[in-house]
Amino acid sequence: MRVGASSQRVLPLSLNWFKDANGAAFEQWSHPMIRKGEAHMSFIEDARWFTVAPAAGESGQPPKPGHVTLVGAGPGDPELLTLRAVKALRGARLVLYDHLVGKEVLRYVAEDADLIYVGKQSSHHTLPQESIIDLMVRLARSGRSLVRLKGGDGFIFGRGGEEVQALAEAGIAFDVVPGITAAQGAGACAGIPLTHRDHSATLVFATGHLRGDNEVALDWEALARPRQTVVIYMGMGTLPIICRELVRHGLPDSTPAALVEQASLPGQRCITGTLQDLPALAQQHRVRPPALIIVGDVVALQPQLMQGMLATMV
Repeated sequence: MRVGASSQRVLPLSLNWFKDANGAAFEQWSHPMIRKGEAHMSFIEDARWFTVAPAAGESGQPPKPGHVTLVGAGPGDPELLTLRAVKALRGARLVLYDHLVGKEVLRYVAEDADLIYVGKQSSHHTLPQESIIDLMVRLARSGRSLVRLKGGDGFIFGRGGEEVQALAEAGIAFDVVPGITAAQGAGACAGIPLTHRDHSATLVFATGHLRGDNEVALDWEALARPRQTVVIYMGMGTLPIICRELVRHGLPDSTPAALVEQASLPGQRCITGTLQDLPALAQQHRVRPPALIIVGDVVALQPQLMQGMLATMV
């Protein structure tokens, strides 16, 4: 193990080398390296334990900062990756990826590339957001270029904006590869058009996170307007509150609503009902995150459209 002047642990430029050099000692810092298809994965539990070894610069000069590519991995199905995302993954030497990035997506990463799992999921972060940003900036400053891989689209409730803002402030070059956001994937794969000329002229995305005061800080009057579709991310833990507040602010309790679990993946389920019975249906069917809440008259089209979609699969 290399040790810096401050006696902090050092994250070398090759995580594979680090594992080979440290053997069993590596296990106290990371989940065992797991071979999954064509990708190695490592699970760094606390980036604050490490400093990053700088790349060798010319004549002892500091290395030129690396480049960061923020990539949206789409809703889960690897076939929904964009061509540009696949190109970025295949060319990456280092990837920092989140909880919602599926194993099949990681198969596009080169076998000898390093992958760091930073484990962001609702209410359970392997690394706090600030530590993820710090690790990303330090790696780039050390001379390493990397891909920051996020589920869906990084700029839609993925905190990608915060991450690239930090990169800009640190003087690190970056580019952004958009992905199919979870709402698009859920609607298309579950047979729910998010807009429809006869039913919905407005589309709203919102997040259902619970605040510290046990409230969901949303503009309920705006969300309860007629002839619109509302898609709520990260709202399973607050589903009863969401349904109650939408009704309290003007939507009929008979308004069609749906839960789409594991959108675009083999385990996808779509549970449809109304604002009145959706919380009970969620319990009855044991719906678990990741799941999206879709509210609006377009949900009533789902049975008919899903029949047509299933017919093409026969």
